[in-house]
Formats: sequence, C-alpha cells, structure tokens
Amino acid sequence: MSSPTPPDRKTALLRHLRPSDLKAAAQLATQATHGVINIVEGVHRSVHRQLGLSRNAAPEQTSGLTGQIYRGIRGVAALVGQGSDAVLGALLPLLDDPATHPEASPQREAVVAALNGVLGDRLVATGNPLAQAMELRCAGRPLWLDNLDALRLQLGQAASSHLLLLVHGLCMNDTQWMRGGHEHGDFLAQALGCQPVYLRYNSGRHVSDNGLELALHLERLMAAWPVPLTRITLLGHSMGGLVARAAVQAGREADQQWPNVLRELVFLGTPHHGAPLEKAGHGIDVLLGATPFSAPFAKLGKLRSAGILDLRHGHVQEADWRSPGGQGWRAGFEDPRLPLPLPEGVACFTVAATLAAQRGVLADRLTGDGLVPLNSALGQHDETRRRLVFAKSSQRIVYRTGHLDLLSSQEVAVQVRDWLLPLASD
Repeated sequence: MSSPTPPDRKTALLRHLRPSDLKAAAQLATQATHGVINIVEGVHRSVHRQLGLSRNAAPEQTSGLTGQIYRGIRGVAALVGQGSDAVLGALLPLLDDPATHPEASPQREAVVAALNGVLGDRLVATGNPLAQAMELRCAGRPLWLDNLDALRLQLGQAASSHLLLLVHGLCMNDTQWMRGGHEHGDFLAQALGCQPVYLRYNSGRHVSDNGLELALHLERLMAAWPVPLTRITLLGHSMGGLVARAAVQAGREADQQWPNVLRELVFLGTPHHGAPLEKAGHGIDVLLGATPFSAPFAKLGKLRSAGILDLRHGHVQEADWRSPGGQGWRAGFEDPRLPLPLPEGVACFTVAATLAAQRGVLADRLTGDGLVPLNSALGQHDETRRRLVFAKSSQRIVYRTGHLDLLSSQEVAVQVRDWLLPLASD
C-alpha cells in the first residue's frame, strides 16, 4: 500500500495541477479520440474510393458495415466522455478550493497560456475550464474594477495619471514579460512615473475578438481609475501589437472614451504583415491534400487556432478573416486584408529584430528575429496601400536578437524610454 502524499508535496502538486484540470484534460482527450477516429475513417474511405469499392457520396465517411462500426466507436467515445464529465463534475466541488490555493505556479500558467495559444478558440467553443478569460492585471493579480477602494489598494496610494498597458504575444501570459531578470514594465515605470498594467488573454481567439474585448476592458478601467487618466500608452509584443491595433479600431468605432487619451502605441516584433511560420503551416496543409491517401491527415493542420491563423497575414479586423480569402485552413495564399493604417493622432513606434548582423535580402524577408520578418515588423509592404507609415525616428532595428530576446533587451528598453520620455513633458 502506497504511503500518503506528504502535506508539503500535496501543496506543491496543487500549485502545478488543480483538480479542475482533470475535467478539462478528460474533455480534451475525448475530443482527441474523435479526431483520430475521423482521420482513420478518412484514410479507409480514400482507399475504398481509389479501389472503386465505395458508393458513399460523403468524402470522409465509409458506408455499410464499416460505417456502422465507426459510428459505434464514436458512440462509445461519447459515452465515455459524458461519464467522465459526470463523475468529475460531482467530485470537483469537494476537491477544488481556489480560496485555499489562489495562486497557480508559473509553470502551470505557462502551460495553460501555451495551450490557449494552440487550441484557445476550441476551448472556448467547448466550454473547457482551461479556456483563459481576459484579465487586466497588476502585480500578478487581476484588477478589481468593480471595487474602487480595492482598486486603490492594489495600485497604491499615488496612482499615476499615465497608464502603461503591456500586451503579451501568442502562447504567452502577463508573467512572461519578466525575462532574463529584466521587465520592461518595471523599467518604464521607474523612468516615466507611469503605472504598468498587464493584459492576460486567450491568444488562440481571433485578434479582432480579443481587440474588441480589450477595448471594453479599457473603457471600464478608465471609468474606475482612482485619478483622471490623461495618458495611455499601449506596448505590444508580437501578436500583442495586433491586438492593440484591433482594440484602438474597436474603441474608436464604438465612440469610447479611452482612445481620446491614447497617446502612444509601441510595437515589439509585431507581425504587421504576417509571420512565415504560419504560412509554412498552411503549405503543409496544401501538400497533405495533394493525394487522396494523405488528404485525411490534413485535419491535423486544423489544430492551429484562429489566433495562429490570423498571423498568416497579420489579420486585425474581423472582415480580414471573414473574407473568402481568410477562411481558416482553406484560405489561399492571397492576402485578404482590408488596409488599416496606423491610427491618426497617436504616436506610433516599432522595434524590429533580426538574428543577422546586418540588413540584407535574407535578413529582411526570411531570417528576421526567427519568427517575424524584418519588413513585417517595420510595417513595410510591396503594396503601397498596405504599408504602415512609421517615421524614421520612430523605427529601431536591433541586430543579433531573437523574437523573445526583445523582452529582455536593455537596448530595446532604453529605446522605448527615449521615445516616451520627451512626450511625458509635453
């Protein structure tokens, strides 16, 4: 008989894995089982069709006794899933006590953030407990926007009239701004006297959906802020820059108040015109679909979330991904976006990184920072109507720097400070 788990070890386990995670994992496992069944049946169907043995018009389903077997397997999988949900649903209230363990470990939060980046839209659609809700956070905790006294307590006695909102990138969360012992928010707070607030969001959702929700959060935050806000600065890393642009567009269209005090937008390695890795993933879909025997495996390509698909060309607006050329994995390589210039009346700055030692065709279009090409981060495009016009003095290229190194770069931090500091005295 195994010995009981020591109290200190049990506490550590609860920090890394909460009981509610069990139900979420069981739900994902059931969905994965259905996915594998569909792939296997698709291959079976393709073989039958090539041999002229199939009369079923449905391209991915078998007929006759074989079809009945697959339907039976799906039924068993569904019953198992429903049974595990029922059992875990009854047990979780007895096990899960967030009040006892309010703080999850950084490791768990990093895993949840990555999972949301890859499958976040599906987690939301299926009501999975691991779906990340959007939060505005300070000092590692959600801000209490409905309680003015509690908000003042969180922000301290002297809340700044200058709000700096930091928006993380794909598969990340607000705690990961700290990298290599450096954190841009803390650095800029000391240099500018601003109040850093961090966004945590589900990066697997569409950029436009996250932008719309962020705009609503900022409107609530401005109304609840302890002192009148006179200046808002948005700092976005990677996808976070696209979400910031989407929020500005949504806020202005809704005639919200916070865009009126938005003074600066700062982008760090933002794929304004897309990232080649997503395009390469789309190319795999096309290659897998080239033969009837490999076509069913193209389903694996669909695991890329809506947020990842948005990175193919840098979708910001809902119309971009709803257009015929922007529909998920079926989308072609043609850029379907509606041109969206940088917002007027806002000072916009961009930092682009490259692993290369100097500029060149390879560094500009391919190498970039390992994830985002240099031209994309600078807003440059072959089509004039799509170019984002940054002033020369508002652009900075950092060399021998990777995508995540933008978060720990002192060179980047000093440049952002130098851009924002003169504006603080205006």
